[in-house]
Amino acid sequence: MTVAPPGTILQWLYLRERVGRLPRGGFVEVGAGAGGLSRELLRLGWRGEAWDLSDEALARAAETNADAVADGRYAVHVGDWLEQRDGEADIVASSMVIEHLAEEREARYFERCRETIAPGGRAILLVPASPRHWGIEDVIAGHHRRYTRAGLRSRLEELGFRVDHLAGLTFPVSNMLLPISNALVRRAESHKKELSLDERTRQSGTRDVALKTTFPRAARFFLNERALYPLHLLQKATRGSERALVLYAEATPRR
Repeated sequence: MTVAPPGTILQWLYLRERVGRLPRGGFVEVGAGAGGLSRELLRLGWRGEAWDLSDEALARAAETNADAVADGRYAVHVGDWLEQRDGEADIVASSMVIEHLAEEREARYFERCRETIAPGGRAILLVPASPRHWGIEDVIAGHHRRYTRAGLRSRLEELGFRVDHLAGLTFPVSNMLLPISNALVRRAESHKKELSLDERTRQSGTRDVALKTTFPRAARFFLNERALYPLHLLQKATRGSERALVLYAEATPRR
């Protein structure tokens, strides 16, 4: 079993609490990477499909969710979801995706959401937050921006969405670990600064940085949902912090 980073575990705990309240339906995950967000939705009884620009990423997503692929509840597609023209889903979800999009393509992303989301459905977003914390990982991953709470809300409303829920996540754990994280990324991935922005984006879903994105199996004894649950309660108590490094949003298209 893959051992997830602490910040990722905290994000999935929050997402599961929120989505667990909804009637089960169909989802699309955009920019699926290794399929972690899809796995959480599938575990909750949803069915869906995933899109990514990277064959390698989708191979990992299919492996992560092999049981759902086998029983027909999950499919993966290589390509640019922004250029598709059909399909309907109750949720369009993405984790660490829209910050990779230039402003025009970001607007296109939400246009596609409006086209795809069924009545009563919603967009779910996880994005990097707090521009003051811009650093080496943003450069390596090919980000255009980190979001503020007010900025994300304003952008969603400008593009025709009602913001139903907005929360800062992983505070203060990710903030405390950030200097270590930056040092690990700088040591392992500084060479990626020479790649094009598009290529950095393409590779961002399959990054393997020891003790940052990958951990030894023994780490599962302390990097697991039960061990981190007190920190989940802490992130819920501090979800209004402007220093949170991740924003979680649910938004409904205005009809």
